[in-house]
Amino acid sequence: MEVLQKGKNWTSIVFLITTFCLGMTEFVVTGLLTQFSVDLNVDISVTGMLLGMYALGVAVLGPLLHMMTIRVSPKKLLVGYMVVFILSNAAAAAAPNFEVLLVSRMLSAAIHAPYFGVAMLVAVRLAKPGQAPRAMSLVNAGVTIALLIGVPFGSYLGGVFEWRYVFWFVVVLSSLSLLGLIFAIPDQKPEKAPDLRSELRMFKNRHVLLIMAVVLLGYSGVFAAYTFTEPMLREISGFSVLGVTTGLFLWGLGAVCGNYLSGKIKQHNLTFWLIAALIMLAFVMSLFTQLLVFPIVAFSLCFLLGFGTFGTIPILNSKIVLAAREAPSMSGTIAASTVNMANFLGATLGTFLVNSGVSFTGLTWFSTGIVLLGILISSLMFQLEKRSYFTTSA
Repeated sequence: MEVLQKGKNWTSIVFLITTFCLGMTEFVVTGLLTQFSVDLNVDISVTGMLLGMYALGVAVLGPLLHMMTIRVSPKKLLVGYMVVFILSNAAAAAAPNFEVLLVSRMLSAAIHAPYFGVAMLVAVRLAKPGQAPRAMSLVNAGVTIALLIGVPFGSYLGGVFEWRYVFWFVVVLSSLSLLGLIFAIPDQKPEKAPDLRSELRMFKNRHVLLIMAVVLLGYSGVFAAYTFTEPMLREISGFSVLGVTTGLFLWGLGAVCGNYLSGKIKQHNLTFWLIAALIMLAFVMSLFTQLLVFPIVAFSLCFLLGFGTFGTIPILNSKIVLAAREAPSMSGTIAASTVNMANFLGATLGTFLVNSGVSFTGLTWFSTGIVLLGILISSLMFQLEKRSYFTTSA
């Protein structure tokens, strides 16, 4: 918490809770799909839309919403987004059919990227000099904790009672965090009102475009493999419910550790460590299915995959936000949207390949190939960018 200026630590705690809620809402449905299918009378394949459409909604609706509200002060936006989030989860909890549940998910998705974008903007403004990556990793920490604790807890809560209780739990916790946003977040006033036309110039910035290319063309492969981690553990490792749960827990633990350590990277070393993280991911995924037959090794690989996946995201977010100097208001939203578009692309490609008869081993080799492309683009970026570009104190 010391990354923020003195007296601003409550801001980190509030952001941690709110992003925990956002992360739990996004990912908890993975353990509830069968319940949705039975209770709402839809095929299990249809319930998968709750995942894919959420990621697509974050990627597409988020930037549009941010553009519409670009002149609103950060605090008002954070409070407003959280109100929409609470109402959308209440609608999900009370959904009489699958269609209402899907629409409520899209409402949550719409505010997801703008919330993260504004939260990262506020955190960076409050950060000590040179601590911008650490500040952004604190904002993302809630998502990794949601993967570690929130998703397993939500699956357990839904199993013991029913899936609606999971969304009511999010409503209650989000309502408490809303009070934190109202009372703990400073009402920052920018010296100059954001100008949409000026901020859109970020898409002419070669540094930003290269980073986005890494995310979309070289990082999406991670999600192609992650989408099928659970069936891989069941079919290749032969794990029961306990083994699968342990594997996913270790994946979440790795995500927490990776997010924490990536926040300690100095701004001028971001590209170097991005390349290192992608190399590690490629290595782990290339061995994943071959070594899953060994239980202890399988658990270790789950941890390493989570470590690499969420150890990379803060680096990518930091590079986009720091590179897009012409878009201080919008860059965080674009960063979150780009990662979720990679999630959507990877999951869609992975599903298509598996449905086409490609084995899990073939899928992980495909994912490895995409990450290798990311390493190539990152290496090009390392050669082209001015290393001083990421050494500002912001």
